[in-house]
Amino acid sequence: MKLISIVYDSGYGHTARVAEAVAEGARAVDGTDVRLIAVANGPIDWERLEKSDAIIFGSPTYNGLISARFKQFFEDSTKAAWIELKWRDKLAAGFTNSGAQHGDKLNSLVSMALFAAQHGMIWVGLDMMPGNSSSTGSENDLNRHGSWLGAMTQSNNDQGADLTPIRSDLDTASYLGKRVAQTVRRFNSV
Repeated sequence: MKLISIVYDSGYGHTARVAEAVAEGARAVDGTDVRLIAVANGPIDWERLEKSDAIIFGSPTYNGLISARFKQFFEDSTKAAWIELKWRDKLAAGFTNSGAQHGDKLNSLVSMALFAAQHGMIWVGLDMMPGNSSSTGSENDLNRHGSWLGAMTQSNNDQGADLTPIRSDLDTASYLGKRVAQTVRRFNSV
């Protein structure tokens, strides 16, 4: 079994819903064990992360940045993993959600990718063309936010996690999870 850990923060439940979609996609690949780790739920199981073949990071984007709790997870990893490069050569990926269509989500994904690079990890982005980018496109297209670095999703500020993000965003997140799981398999077969 290949272990994929999804470490995320969620202030209002929207990013948790995206994390579940990422997990669903990863679980679609046979022989994959997926664990969701919410940073708000207490101590981080650093040993599990060290045993993971891939770690997928997820955070809401607040004011163009990752959440404070997620930043604290980054800082806590310095002692737990970074000093000895315990995550070296693990695969990494990321996703983020914001209330605005753009919301400066790219900045959050760049923060995650840089964090992964500092740990010696190998980043896996999306390999799909942007959706909703032509006169025949719609918000129902996968990758409607046009991201290659990771999955971007959007939730209306006045709606709960039971209604938003929309299905195309969740399907894009699921695609990212599946891509990471498939890439883990490829890397381990070499």
